[in-house]
Amino acid sequence: MSTAAPRFTADTLKFLRALKRNNRREWFNAHRDDYETHVRQPMTVVVERLAHDFRDFAPELVASPKVSMYRIYRDTRFSENKTPYKTHIAAVFPPRGLPKHEGAGVYFHVSPDEVWIGGGMYAPQTPQLHAVREHIAANVRQLRSIVESPGFRRRVGALEGERLQRVPRGFPKDHPAADYLKFRQFLAGADLPPETATSPRFYGTLLDVFQQIVPLVRFLNHPLLPRKQ
Repeated sequence: MSTAAPRFTADTLKFLRALKRNNRREWFNAHRDDYETHVRQPMTVVVERLAHDFRDFAPELVASPKVSMYRIYRDTRFSENKTPYKTHIAAVFPPRGLPKHEGAGVYFHVSPDEVWIGGGMYAPQTPQLHAVREHIAANVRQLRSIVESPGFRRRVGALEGERLQRVPRGFPKDHPAADYLKFRQFLAGADLPPETATSPRFYGTLLDVFQQIVPLVRFLNHPLLPRKQ
């Protein structure tokens, strides 16, 4: 395996910016080779390196081009926006033992406007959300030790996501975990300039952010994963 830290190039951002201006099938088909060379291939290299490095700090997360990389094609069936292509490249790294879009994982994308690196739980189903809230209620000190740690705050700030106005039904209003029980999503991440993707420090930044978020991911997945016998 190459020891050089993987990253994207100026041609990656150039392609994504051009696609944003020319979001048509005819243009994309004429520039498909550029997409493969400057967008898909470097993303594949990043994902494959993560598959190796996750063994050291997050062996429970799946990193493979087939599972992790999102398609460039938009699903326009139920959208008023009929442009056929996404103008960003993205990858998700879900936990083993749960379906791809269930549970918590880590994620990043590169777009003409930003690099976003983060993770958490985006759209939990009602039974999942209830299980996570019960886990929070019983282990709020552990959650606080993760999301209020200096490293977490330095890298990603605070826990974010949609939340209720009131403590959800079934929990007392003055519960010690009241602020965290209101969350409907559990997200954290770093919003960085698009040029971050082309920097020699890109991959190190990616690892650093993921390392800060993995304890949160692990905490959220704990009540969802099958119990070992």
